[in-house]
Order: sequence, then structure tokens, then C-alpha cells
Amino acid sequence: MARRTKEDAEVTRHRLLDAAEQVFHAHGVSGASLADVAKQASLTRGAIYWHFKDKLALFAAMMQRATLPIERVLGAVSEQECTPVERVLASLELLFCAVENDARTRTVFEIAMLKVEHVGELAAVQQHWVAGSDCFVRLLEHELAMAFAELPQARSVDAALAARGLQSLFDGLLYAWMLRQASFPLEKQGMALARLYLQGLGLCVVQNR
Repeated sequence: MARRTKEDAEVTRHRLLDAAEQVFHAHGVSGASLADVAKQASLTRGAIYWHFKDKLALFAAMMQRATLPIERVLGAVSEQECTPVERVLASLELLFCAVENDARTRTVFEIAMLKVEHVGELAAVQQHWVAGSDCFVRLLEHELAMAFAELPQARSVDAALAARGLQSLFDGLLYAWMLRQASFPLEKQGMALARLYLQGLGLCVVQNR
């Protein structure tokens, strides 16, 4: 019986997260209420408060459900036995592919980037997003530093700055793709631009498969 109760609670939690995705995407996070989410899920507001402290906690859980699998795969990519440049490209390809082809990932990225006012209680959302972005930059910086160290001739390239530039390329292209409602192939153009960027840094880039 206890196991069944736990399973039922997990089902309810996911129903609420599914509803939150739909409501936040349709109305924006500031414009949506917990009552809207409960109605979308065909549940009571009490069910929400059983699982989540407030709207911010609901939002955070929604984001984590979508991004945690990506973070785990990115961690696995960083352990692959290949060149640093190949790991950088594999990480970017994973992100571009996830956003372009997975509906849930695309939805939560659109909510986080386009449908949140980072003021008041939602200022914490911005902090969470910045923390995730900084973690990605550190991953890129680590790989680029190793790539520069492997060059036959030493180059005075700032790996931290190069990583920030690559992350800006990703963010900028993703933002443009969302604003234009996926009017161009994100992964294809994203990877082509990433290769051009890395080549401009003097790094040997693997060719398209």
C-alpha cells in the first residue's frame, strides 16, 4: 500500500509539472497562477502545495526535470576518451539537438529565456539560469585550455574568454531560433558556426560525420 501511495504521489507530481509547462509557456511565469496550474492538471491547489512550497519551487522542479538528463549526458561526454575539441563539439551538438528535437526541452528553454520577468520572487530564476550557464562555461574553458596546450606552437589565447565567446554563440543562436519560431535548422547551423569559431582560434576541428 505504501508503495502504491508513493507511486500515486509521483504521478500527481508529474501531472503538475506537465501542467506548469503548458501554463507557464502560454501565459508567462509572472502571468500564471497556481490556480491556473491546478486547473490545467485537473487537481486542487492543495495538491500543488503538497508537492511544492510555492510557484518558484514549482518552476525550479519543472526546469530540473527537463535539464537534469542533459546535465548527466554532458558529464558523460566530459569523460569520453577523445580530443578536447571533439568533446566541446559533442557537448554543443547534444544541446542543440536536445532543444531542436525534444519538445519538453524546447518548451522549458523558451519559458526560461523568453517568458520570465526576472524581478521580485522570480529574481532567483535568473540566478539559477546564470549558475547553469557559468557551469557550462567552466566545462568549455577546461576543454579549450587543454586544446590550446596541445597545439604544436604555444599561443597566448585566454581559454576563459574563448569559452565565454563560444557560450555567447550558443545563447545568441538559440535566442534567435526561438524568436524566429524555429525557422532555420538549429543543430546544423549551430554546429557549422561552432566549427568556424574553433577554427578561428586555430584549433583542429573534426569534420562533419
